[in-house]
Amino acid sequence: MSDPQDVPTLYQWLGGSEALLRLTTRFYENVKADGLLAPVFAHMDADHPAHVAAFLAEVLGGPADYSKHHGGHPHMIRQHLNRHLQQEQRRRWVALLLETADQLSMPDDPEFRSALVGYLEWGSRLAVINSQPGADVDAEAPCPNGAGGEVKGPYSG
Repeated sequence: MSDPQDVPTLYQWLGGSEALLRLTTRFYENVKADGLLAPVFAHMDADHPAHVAAFLAEVLGGPADYSKHHGGHPHMIRQHLNRHLQQEQRRRWVALLLETADQLSMPDDPEFRSALVGYLEWGSRLAVINSQPGADVDAEAPCPNGAGGEVKGPYSG
């Protein structure tokens, strides 16, 4: 059994803030060419990839910069209110993000990818729920940060 101190967070495992910024920058470049997703993000500002990278960093066990500088989880939920996202768009978002991770040769260790996919599925489903009519924002909701500590190292017991 490995020492819990040796277990990296998902944030550390994927390479930290710089790797996340590369991922989100390339991802949103790919989104612009995607027929299903391009309309959803047609009005995104130039800082969007950096904001998403900061949010992902925080929820994957990295620094809490998104909460400190961008309003935390309540702000992220507000970005999805009344967007009327559909499951087809959600599935494509997850698939394209994973394709982009492959393009950038991000870790493909089974345990890492399983945990990452689990988070992306969970988070994207919340985005769909929060985009529907009647969704509300809990102004006190903390930024979720459980994904990083549940991952074990490669083939650890």
